[in-house]
Amino acid sequence: MRSRQRTRPTPTIAVALHGIEPATFEPCALIRDWLDDHGVDRVTLLVIPARDLHPVGARSPEMVRWLRERASAGDSIAQHGFQHTRAHRGASPRQLLAQLHGHQLGEFVGLDADETRRAVHAGWRLLKLAGIEPDGFVAPAYSYTTALRQALAQRFHWWAGLWQVHRAPSQPHAGDDDERAAHDRQLSPAWSLATSGRLGRVLSPPLLRAGSLLPTSTLRVDLHPADLRHPRHMMALEWVLGRAAPRRTAITYRELAGA
Repeated sequence: MRSRQRTRPTPTIAVALHGIEPATFEPCALIRDWLDDHGVDRVTLLVIPARDLHPVGARSPEMVRWLRERASAGDSIAQHGFQHTRAHRGASPRQLLAQLHGHQLGEFVGLDADETRRAVHAGWRLLKLAGIEPDGFVAPAYSYTTALRQALAQRFHWWAGLWQVHRAPSQPHAGDDDERAAHDRQLSPAWSLATSGRLGRVLSPPLLRAGSLLPTSTLRVDLHPADLRHPRHMMALEWVLGRAAPRRTAITYRELAGA
């Protein structure tokens, strides 16, 4: 009879760097080097395929080369929406309320199934044409719709939500059924720092510190290029990584999903 005794999982840290595009390439490269200095040797890089409808490959061959090098070194590349920002469709009450609080609605909110599928495929195709191999998808603002989830099912190995990183249904999982079920139930909330809204900028650093102390098997930390402009953000990140990186093994979102 097979033993049901389980060993305690190795604590891990999964860092994602959001908003990578030609305009943010320099700060993103600096942050990636800074993470290496703090012992985080595997990172998930979230690439915007066509900010302002300008294909990423044509605008910055240097960034494309850097992404290829990072992938060869063990980083995971994710498609981060299509344009990243929501196309203008009129100012609905929900949009106005979100903007007043310093937030943007997700890029895919309000799109029908065909529009969603076209946007996802167009972004994937632009990255592939540039020689970038995305293995997963992260929706801007973690805003998913039913149509978006359906569009991702056959295209990517994994997709990430705010509370969990999910393996695509078509992807096999190593291990027995019990291990697979336990993995699928594992929560790993993403902790990040607000870069807009005064209240968010004040409250998010202590919340990040508190979240990093929770006894989760995986600590997810989201970074944005704008974090470099806020000293309190960088101090909070220094504190979190200084405590977590020596005790946790760095993994990518693909590894976290088991894909």
